[in-house]
Amino acid sequence: MFAAERRQLILEMVRANGAVSLRELARVVQTSEVTVRRDVRALEAEGLLDRRHGGAVLPGGFTRESGFPQKSHLATAEKTAIADVAAGLVEEGEAVVVGAGTTTQELARRLARVPGLTVVTNSLLVAQALAHANRVEVVMTGGTLRGSNYALVGSGAEQSLQGLRVSRAFLSGSGLTAERGLSTSNMLSASVDRALVQAAAEVVVLADHTKLGTDTMFQTVPTDVMTRLVTDEPPPHDDRAATELQALADQGVQITVAGAITPAAGPLDGGGGGMPGSGAGPGRRPRREAPLPVQRRGAPGLRSAPAALLEPPPSDRRVADLRRR
Repeated sequence: MFAAERRQLILEMVRANGAVSLRELARVVQTSEVTVRRDVRALEAEGLLDRRHGGAVLPGGFTRESGFPQKSHLATAEKTAIADVAAGLVEEGEAVVVGAGTTTQELARRLARVPGLTVVTNSLLVAQALAHANRVEVVMTGGTLRGSNYALVGSGAEQSLQGLRVSRAFLSGSGLTAERGLSTSNMLSASVDRALVQAAAEVVVLADHTKLGTDTMFQTVPTDVMTRLVTDEPPPHDDRAATELQALADQGVQITVAGAITPAAGPLDGGGGGMPGSGAGPGRRPRREAPLPVQRRGAPGLRSAPAALLEPPPSDRRVADLRRR
């Protein structure tokens, strides 16, 4: 494929989706990320798009929201890995809230295996994933259906959450920065997400690396309210994303990286100590606690980070916790 053809295809993908990762662009145009990065730089010089951490977005500073069909095909492997880890945080018999999104939909599919669970959600897709789960109770909010992401929004949804108290909220969004926290492009969705946050004792944000450093219009979860971030490992060259992770950790956010393993990890934590929800219950993988500190290969921005973000062997996915010193 000639450079002009590649760049036209890249531009069409960004216009259709609002934001696309370099990894996804390289896969579609069937070339290396180095070549794609050069193409993105050239398109940015023409004012046709903006570069972001590990990806490209529409020009103008704030990304617009993509529709569900577009989002469902972006960073699918990363979302699967994040959902695997997040499901391991949920214990039998808990009550949780799960917001709308493609990553939370993946989480819901795994929560169907947790017995005695109660899930409160404003997402039709989350409810559908749990509809036939044995011994899982699904409670839906009221509200007005927003067709672009199959979520219930508006005053009806917010009022139905008043007086609710659960152990954890699992939320995703359009962007995540250390300065503003989690954000989204739609005012109604943001308002409901804030109500979900108010209902939970802990807030777990699910965001793949393409959202790191991306800022959108409406804040949903301020950084100081976030308990934990579950993300995937940024590409080795993406020092800005690594720096964003470090900044989040410095503000006290516990960061769990799906697919990372440490070379000298300690014994498996069976749930008696360490982080909450670390037990290896039904349908959950055990995880390792990372020794502190460990240096990551190829990421200058994380050389002082409190935990490793290393490439896992494909047959043995683990997680490493990036904790504040």
